[in-house]
Amino acid sequence: MSISLTAEGPASPAPAFAPEIVWPAMDAATAELDPPFGALNLAALRYNAHDMVRRAGGVPIRVATKSIRIRGLIDSLLAVDGYAGVLAFTLPEAIWLSDLVDDIVVGYPTADRGAIRELAGDERLARTITIMVDSVEHLDFIDACVPPDRRESIRVCLELDVSWRGPAPIGFVGVQRSPLRTAAQVAALARDVVRRPGFTLVGLMGYEAQIAGLADDIPSRATWSAFLRWVQRRSMEELVERRGEVVRVVSDIVPLEFVNGGGTGSLERTGKDPSVTEIAAGSGILAGHLFDHYASFTPMPAAAFALPVVRKPSDDVATLLGGGWVASGPPGDDRMPLPVWPTGLAMEPREMAGEVQTPLRGEAARWLRVGDRVWLRHAKSGELATRVNSFHVVDDDRVVDELPTYHGEGKAFL
Repeated sequence: MSISLTAEGPASPAPAFAPEIVWPAMDAATAELDPPFGALNLAALRYNAHDMVRRAGGVPIRVATKSIRIRGLIDSLLAVDGYAGVLAFTLPEAIWLSDLVDDIVVGYPTADRGAIRELAGDERLARTITIMVDSVEHLDFIDACVPPDRRESIRVCLELDVSWRGPAPIGFVGVQRSPLRTAAQVAALARDVVRRPGFTLVGLMGYEAQIAGLADDIPSRATWSAFLRWVQRRSMEELVERRGEVVRVVSDIVPLEFVNGGGTGSLERTGKDPSVTEIAAGSGILAGHLFDHYASFTPMPAAAFALPVVRKPSDDVATLLGGGWVASGPPGDDRMPLPVWPTGLAMEPREMAGEVQTPLRGEAARWLRVGDRVWLRHAKSGELATRVNSFHVVDDDRVVDELPTYHGEGKAFL
């Protein structure tokens, strides 16, 4: 089950995406549904899908599935020119998706022995799936699961550490991922892979989280935003030079099928790196509210969820059932769900979004009654799919489809 995203999105944000238009339309289209439920705005999905292709500047986008977790939507994206292959977040997920797509890179190293054995024992899976390694230890682990002489050759991708080492007192900026930083380190592991039986080195990956994953235009933090943009510029300058050297050195050892980089927040910049052949991105499709404050692009809110009002503890407070759908990452208010309709609602600082209830205060709460609903957006994109069994797809004033999530299909990979 999938939807069509092939209709061209608007060239720029249109008035139809104004909150006072889009949220009442979503509410009316789903009026017969009982919350809690998730919904997708089809026009926003189309806009985001095509805007990301535009931003990538001709570099193919590999769909980052952990930021979506809806098979029907992944399938729809792969039908759009500019998207090719997926970046899965676990090996069991990749095996499950292999009936849908024949080009899958697992974005993180795996220690799943059963999944490794399944991959190693199936010629089709071994041809379709590439797994991530960044150390000899990973190679040894795979060999311990299935010896080289008893398996298909395993396709592997090396991950490069693309964090930035800024001057004091800035220091390390990025995320703690691979130990491979220099061309010499990557080349040494590449030689190990090439000379060991049972492995085929096909790719190189580096995720510049400090550039792609941090909002750089937050109105309430103007000074911080300006500093972050400076850090990102310096980081990208260093990375283009270092990644280019790594690719040249590794390519002298073995031809690479792909060099993957970037993310939703860095499509323009990563796409200009001549050493990169593809960009992994996915968050910008559903556009969790963490992506509301980037200087270089403005995605349209495509995913939201509705919760019911079940209590009125006072005239200016409406209490929702549940709501503690908090995003991963550093704890903070920005990880909370964001109430978007009716406007003017805010969480209670001492209670926030709770497992069983979420009280909201504001002028709009005065006219909310038991049985009414409030619309919220998740901070992240794919994590919302772990909370609902399906998304109702809204086009204009009606529900046109229902797409099951991984969760709704009985899958919880991580």
